[in-house]
Amino acid sequence: MNLLFFLTPKQDVLFVYEDFTLRQTLEKWANQRFATIPVLRRNGEYVGTITEGDILWGIKNLHGLDLDASEDVPISSFPRRRDYKAVPVTTDMRALLHAAIDQNFVPVVDDRNVFIGMVRRTVILRHFTEQYELTAENSGKMPPPKTRRAAAQRA
Repeated sequence: MNLLFFLTPKQDVLFVYEDFTLRQTLEKWANQRFATIPVLRRNGEYVGTITEGDILWGIKNLHGLDLDASEDVPISSFPRRRDYKAVPVTTDMRALLHAAIDQNFVPVVDDRNVFIGMVRRTVILRHFTEQYELTAENSGKMPPPKTRRAAAQRA
């Protein structure tokens, strides 16, 4: 199985460029439910990830920061606690699964380290859950999904 089967392409991923200001980052991130997002260079190269916590701690350490001042603060000046490790597009499923154990998503890069998208852990889990349920149904060890849902609703 190829990791491209699970890939969310770059065009569908929320990310920021390392030269964004704090204000640009906050505006782009507004109303999103993601706690961690990729940081890229303008040429598309993957730099790392930034979290909501990184931004909050950065603001705390920049005393007296207000919204006007946020226009002059580059997001690259914020220390990042931890970067999500990117994998090459040629990564096999075993390595992808191991990367997904410790990360909510796995950034995927090409051979030039250019970000091409990400694999979300929930997509992997959903796939393997469906495969498990199909196997269990076919072996007669599990009732069909509609029966399971009906039983769960009655409980």
